[in-house]
Amino acid sequence: MPELPEVETTRRGVAPHLVGRSVSGVTVRDPRLRWPVPAGLAALLAGQQLLAVDRRAKYLLFRFGAGTMLVHLGMSGSLRLVDAGASPGPHDHVDIAFGDRVLRLRDPRRFGSVHWVGGDAGAHPLLARLGPEPLHAAFGTEWLHAQARRRRVTAKALLMDGHVVVGVGNIYANEALFRAGVRPTRRSNRLTRADCERLVTAVKAVLTEAIRHGGTTLRDFVREDGQPGYFRIELMAYGRGGEPCPRCGTAMKASRLGQRATVYCPRCQR
Repeated sequence: MPELPEVETTRRGVAPHLVGRSVSGVTVRDPRLRWPVPAGLAALLAGQQLLAVDRRAKYLLFRFGAGTMLVHLGMSGSLRLVDAGASPGPHDHVDIAFGDRVLRLRDPRRFGSVHWVGGDAGAHPLLARLGPEPLHAAFGTEWLHAQARRRRVTAKALLMDGHVVVGVGNIYANEALFRAGVRPTRRSNRLTRADCERLVTAVKAVLTEAIRHGGTTLRDFVREDGQPGYFRIELMAYGRGGEPCPRCGTAMKASRLGQRATVYCPRCQR
């Protein structure tokens, strides 16, 4: 699944090419995504100038004068810029044309979604109750410690709870926990303030590095230019079950936690 760094990479790749341009046409080949594509999307976007492309959690927000189009990439979706007239593939469901350039949504599994918000996008039900952005000052030690104390979940589940902090998916939760020396199965209400300080620092660091390197090389994700991300070669925990810990040499343990692949060092993470 594309995680926050992949979505941010897409935003940064798409925005310079489209902001300031106007929509010249919309083609919906298959509206059957996680939620149906709005039936009137073509009429809503016709002639609208794109003012900005923002991100909230894993949602891309395309700001137009009349409202905002929210796009979620789901498990396997991607947005690509193609030339007008480029033949669509079997999983290319939505095209938004900006003259000679087309923003194309490809989603083989159709777990992504497209929404239209005429008013305040932040008030949309999908965004209204989200926690702070991980790279913003609002996500700090005191906030995480307070959230941890009122919950009885694992440390990993805490980081992946979108009400606590947005955009920390499975890969980056594994990495942050390893860097912070916190075992994924630790109960959140037993995390100390020092634990939370290390976790906040680790989350910010790993996501910043991932964005800088263009995301992870997941099978279903490619950058908007068609090239894979390169961050995975630097992952220290995820996907390394059975391998020596890069810190102490102990064999890394792999397990399932909340039905998600989890890897940790039984010696370094407590």
